[in-house]
Amino acid sequence: MRDTRESRLLLVLLIAIAFALITVDIRGGEASPVDGARQAAATVFGPVQNGVAKAVDPVGNAIGAVRDSGGRHDRVTALERENAALKQRLGSDDRNRSRVRELDKLLKTAGAGQYGIKAAEVIAIGAAQGFSWTVTIDAGANDGVKRDMTVLNGDGLVGRVTTVGPNTATVLLANDPDFTVGTRMEKSDELGFATGQGDQPLNVQLLNGKAKVKNGDRLVTFGSSRDRPFVPGVPVGQVVRVDPAAGDLTRDIFVRPYVGFSKLDIVGVVVQAPREDPRDMVLPKKPAKPKPTPTVTVTVTPSPGGQAAQGDGQVNEQE
Repeated sequence: MRDTRESRLLLVLLIAIAFALITVDIRGGEASPVDGARQAAATVFGPVQNGVAKAVDPVGNAIGAVRDSGGRHDRVTALERENAALKQRLGSDDRNRSRVRELDKLLKTAGAGQYGIKAAEVIAIGAAQGFSWTVTIDAGANDGVKRDMTVLNGDGLVGRVTTVGPNTATVLLANDPDFTVGTRMEKSDELGFATGQGDQPLNVQLLNGKAKVKNGDRLVTFGSSRDRPFVPGVPVGQVVRVDPAAGDLTRDIFVRPYVGFSKLDIVGVVVQAPREDPRDMVLPKKPAKPKPTPTVTVTVTPSPGGQAAQGDGQVNEQE
């Protein structure tokens, strides 16, 4: 439309009519004469408004999400913090249960050997000097710990005390190359000396070069004069390899220690030796041998007519 005098007059007229209708509608309230027209317009344009609203709502939701992101972030952070605390508590409970089991096993071992022990916790690994296999425990002279005392746990021989402070002590582990302990074979009583080899099995040199040894045989400590540094009867390990006898005066065997030196936690220092040698009493019980499985055999006997007759089935036990 061109900008003419008539068009300008028409625009002014339409604006005046619009203001007049707005004034009448406001003054009329609920009885407004244009209410019917408004409802008709709502009927016509309602679906269009709904469509526009659906298109615009996701944008509005996104804006609301951004606006509320601070509060939501705080809630998520709080939930993550609670979750971490719960996991830590559960982990702590698992660790406590594990330590209770270790302590219970230690007490049973000490009871079987009649060892008077001072329980301690491993608080550090390694030593300031050299590359020795050592650990530090939280028990020292104030707890009755002295140099050259035997250290064990629920599985067997851990090592011996080498340095003692007021509240801590250093333990040389049995797998250290400088560690040597006298051993005795279970049942056969063959004597030898076990030496540590780091993460390899212990090397045991038997005094009898013709001793009969096989894989699975077990060893305990032989004991020392006046029970220091070693008390007798502490489980050492199990034979995993036997070197062929070469006619020498001694014989080498290799023993897997019972103790896992890389996961030490609760240990016991033997502060009082047993009155009598416990011999093999401290060794763990061997698993029971499996019972032989019965086998079914069928006996076939020939009949007089030349035909084989099948006999009754018999159940025999074969080892």
